[in-house]
Amino acid sequence: MIVGTLLVSLAVEFLQACDLFTGQIAGLSLVTAKATGMSFGSVFFLMNLPFYLIAYLRMGLAFTLKTFAAVGLLSVWSAILPQFFTLTNVHPLLGAALAGVTAGAGLIVLFRHGATLGGVGIVAVWLQDAKGIKAGWVQLGFDVLVFGLALSFFDLNAVVFSLVGAAITNIMIATNHRRDRYIAR
Repeated sequence: MIVGTLLVSLAVEFLQACDLFTGQIAGLSLVTAKATGMSFGSVFFLMNLPFYLIAYLRMGLAFTLKTFAAVGLLSVWSAILPQFFTLTNVHPLLGAALAGVTAGAGLIVLFRHGATLGGVGIVAVWLQDAKGIKAGWVQLGFDVLVFGLALSFFDLNAVVFSLVGAAITNIMIATNHRRDRYIAR
């Protein structure tokens, strides 16, 4: 849980350094934080609250508690990391690619340990487990909506670079997260 959330928090740092965003609830939280001036961690935590009921009803108490802990850890990491280092002069394409890889790896770690970072991840993991629909493709579908909204707050180049990062994340998840592979118990 610590490694997975730390990797995703590092991805958020890459995105923020390049004024980029991602998809899913994390992306919607970054867009909202930019629009309102609130911190990413606060917005992210609040936006995830309604999804815990879905998690509990569809995935069970253990999954819900692990997801709640992961969301809390990501919010804490997102507040702590900027106190210790700052990323500067990162080309947006490199920042998007590194964010995509670190977020993808972090999410796979969390999925394999029975947790998500809430929101769409909850629905995506449930659909993959219950219906066989790849979690990465579900998330990418939601991302299209987030990217459409982001056009109101970001320029076209930022949207395109951000889409590269989100695509990398979701392709990593779609190709690497399978129930027939290692799942921690």
